[in-house]
Amino acid sequence: MDEKLLLLINRDWTSPTLDRVMAGASSFDAWAPLIIILVLILIIRGGFKMRAFVITAALLVGVNDGLISKSLKRLIDRPRPHQTHNDVRIVDLAKAKPRLLALFLPVKVKLSRSSLEDVEGRSFPSSHTMNTLAVALAGAAFFGWRAWLLFAIAALVAYSRIYTGSHWPSDVLTSLFLGAGSSLLLLALADAAWRRRGASLLPRIHAQHPALFA
Repeated sequence: MDEKLLLLINRDWTSPTLDRVMAGASSFDAWAPLIIILVLILIIRGGFKMRAFVITAALLVGVNDGLISKSLKRLIDRPRPHQTHNDVRIVDLAKAKPRLLALFLPVKVKLSRSSLEDVEGRSFPSSHTMNTLAVALAGAAFFGWRAWLLFAIAALVAYSRIYTGSHWPSDVLTSLFLGAGSSLLLLALADAAWRRRGASLLPRIHAQHPALFA
């Protein structure tokens, strides 16, 4: 079932337009300059809630990506689809410096060739999926339904990881549950910490915002 769904998404349900959209959605490095600029604007121009959201989202991504995802990748070491199967479409942005320019260049599409030498696995879990979902959940905690766009982005990124041949569907589905569980736990801990320690650390701000989330 996993392989059949992968091939449907990766080889059958495709188009040149989707190739460009999915390659862009999967390439965080291309968007990094814009993300950094956006974060700086939110920190400088935003109020307490916006700054707290940025800090909390960064904390969630740091734990999900730096601790949970990397540890599980090393432990499970599951090969990516293109490492074990022939003719998986590998869809990626072209090489460019700065990387942002790759968004405006033709997309690279090639078919995989499995190799016994290419056995280093890093397919489970999907860090992209966990990270974007973590940011979306943080947005929902702080801003409620107004964070719907973050969930749309998270869904697009999750689907793109299958479409580009980077992950198995089961990787992405399991990563959604894993990312949701870890993120909700961290959000609960952050809220509890603010309620208990916020008054002593930042009494004036805590008086105005006794609850961290919406």
